[in-house]
Order: sequence, then C-alpha cells, then structure tokens
Amino acid sequence: MPSPLIVDQLRKSYGGREVVAGLSFALQRGECYGLLGPNGAGKTTTLRCCLGLTAPESGTITLLDEPVPARAREARIKVGVVPQFDNLDPDFSCAENILVYGRYFEMPSAAIRARIPALMEFAGLAGKENTNIKNLSGGMKRRLTLARALVNDPDLLVLDEPTTGLDPQARHLIWERLKRLIGEGKTILLTTHFMDEAERLCHRLAIMDDGRIVTEGTPRDLIGRHIEKEVVEVYGEGAPAWAAAEAGNFSRRCEVSGETAFCYVDDALPLLAHLAERPALRTLHRPANLEDVFLKLTGRELRD
Repeated sequence: MPSPLIVDQLRKSYGGREVVAGLSFALQRGECYGLLGPNGAGKTTTLRCCLGLTAPESGTITLLDEPVPARAREARIKVGVVPQFDNLDPDFSCAENILVYGRYFEMPSAAIRARIPALMEFAGLAGKENTNIKNLSGGMKRRLTLARALVNDPDLLVLDEPTTGLDPQARHLIWERLKRLIGEGKTILLTTHFMDEAERLCHRLAIMDDGRIVTEGTPRDLIGRHIEKEVVEVYGEGAPAWAAAEAGNFSRRCEVSGETAFCYVDDALPLLAHLAERPALRTLHRPANLEDVFLKLTGRELRD
C-alpha cells in the first residue's frame, strides 16, 4: 500500500537561516511515526509544510497520494490535525465546536451530529456535549481537540505535542486513546518532547536537530545502537568532583549536569560496589532509555 506521507529533500529557511535542511522520511500505513527534537529543530515547520500551510523552498511532499502544496486542500480532506495549542472556540459548546469543524470538510450536519456521541465518548467527555468550552479543564480541552480531529474519519492524524501541559492522568488517557486509534489502523505523525511518550506510542521515530534527521529507527533499535545498556546517576555536592577523579575507571562515558553525574555502562555492578563505599553520594541505577539517546545526540544545553 502507498505511504500516507512521503517527504523528500524538504528545505525551508526563515531570515536567512535554514530551519529544515534537506529532510527526507516516509510513513508506513498503520504506524505511529515520531519526530523528536529540541526547540528550534524544525519539527513544527516540517508539519506545516507537510500540511500545505507553509510553502517549502524545495523538495517534494506527497500527502495521501496528493502533491503538496499544489493539492494540499484535497489531501487535507482525509487528515486530522491536533495543533500544538488548542484553538477551540470559547463561545461554543463541545458539540458546537465539533459541528463547526466538521463543516470545514463539507460534511452534512446530520452526519456530523451522528458522530458526536461516539467522539465525545472517545474523549472521555460523554454527557458534556452542551458544556461550554470555558468550563472545561485543560485536559478536557486537549481531549476534545483530539476528538474534533477525528470528525472526518481521517486516514492520517497529525499531532503536534498533544500532551504538553497535561497532568499524568490526562496524558495516560490520551495515550490509551491514541493506542486505540493505532489498533484500528490509523496512521499517526507525532511530535513530542516527552521521551516516554515516544517510547510508548511510536513504532519508528526520527530525532531531528538543526533541521536535519540525525538518526531514525524503532525506539529499541535507537537505544541499542546509540547508548550503553545501563545508566548510574550519581547525585550530591561531591558528584562532579567524584566524576572527574573516579568515573573514568568504571564507565565508558560520564556526563555531568549540575550536581548529577550520568555514568553510562554496560555492566553497573563494579560501579555500584564502588559507590556503596561512598554514602555521601546518592545513586539511581536504571536501564538506558530514549531520553539518554536524545541528550547524547542533541546535547544538554538549553534551547530557546
């Protein structure tokens, strides 16, 4: 089956700075594909280009068999979008927001109204059809935005940081709903700053930096390819000095951030035995994860 989205050598600049620099990737039907990267990596610009909302300078985009931006409007008929920031109409009820949104796809009002109960149940908002948006919590608004994006029964769902700002309960509910959609065969393109979210949801992902893909693969593949098996985090005022003097004897790589030393090892037992004799230092031993890969490839410095 053809790919729902093919991006080849995409480029886009702003103010003389290339924010998307020859990006290429393709989605497989029925998968969740993640685009990860620090602020300014080019993720949102890439999504806007893919949807035909921003014109690229070069490269090709094929969205649901349609060339973008030439036929972006036709392609978007079968796409659902959850933007980075909610854009619900605060003067309308939940049902009215879905109704108005469905009309953008030229759906008959009766068809939209018939879908509203199932969409509200999917969002965990059953019984709140007539509730004004102003009376919803942040988590409820985010779930409603997700439900609204499904009104046209899209083949592809584009999610730009769908759980930013939500409490753990709301995040887990949205994860469960997204897994349900994946199980139903929907294709999802996801951007997120939550590495655990990417590990839970994504079949494949790409890590971006400076407008380029620096690596691509399954979460497990990326962890195995780029990082040691285990991590020992060493805390305390004496951790930086200890790391400078001793960490190299036990770890293949050690990074210090503030008062924490991150020691990356394939076998943590010798290091843990050594640290057991230094009670002033606190430790956390854990398996390596996607966040370790992300920080190794994009750095620990703060991005604006």
